[in-house]
Amino acid sequence: MKVVDIADEIYRELGQPSSLSIPPISFWVRTNLGGLNNLLNTAFAVEEGANLEIKDEGGAEITQQEVSIMKLQYLMHYYDGLIRGSLGAASTDSIVELSSDGSRIKKINKNEQSKTYYTVRAHVFEELKMLIAGYKVKGSTPLQVAGDDTVEALNRMDRENYRL
Repeated sequence: MKVVDIADEIYRELGQPSSLSIPPISFWVRTNLGGLNNLLNTAFAVEEGANLEIKDEGGAEITQQEVSIMKLQYLMHYYDGLIRGSLGAASTDSIVELSSDGSRIKKINKNEQSKTYYTVRAHVFEELKMLIAGYKVKGSTPLQVAGDDTVEALNRMDRENYRL
C-alpha cells in the first residue's frame, strides 16, 4: 500500500477537515513509520522512488491490520494537537459569556472542549492498545509446549486395573 493511499484514508475518515490536507498526513505517515515498527516489532520501510509503497524486509506489503494501527496512531497525534490548541486558547480567553442591552454572546468553553478532546483521545488510545495486543497475539507462536503429549492418559477403569 502506498503512503498517499494511507494518508487519503486517514483524511477521509476524519471527515475531510478544512484545516488539514493529504500532504501533511503523508509526511506524518512517512516520518512515523518507525513508531509503528517499534510497536509491532516489524521492519517496514518506504520504498524510495515514484512508488512510495510501504514494504517489509522481505518485500511484503503492509497489511490492513498494520494500516489500522497506524491510523489510530495518527488519530492520537491529531487529538493531541486539538487538545494543545484548545488549552492554549483557554489560558488567554477567560470570558465565557457577555450580555449587554438585551443581547447576549456566549463563547465555547475551551476547558470543556479540551475535556471532550481528551476523552476521545483516551478512547482512541484504549482501542490502539487492544489492536496492538491482538496483532502481537496473532503473530506469536509458542516457544515451549509443557507436558508429555506422547503418553496416553489412562481412564478410570484402566487405572483401577493398573494398581498393584
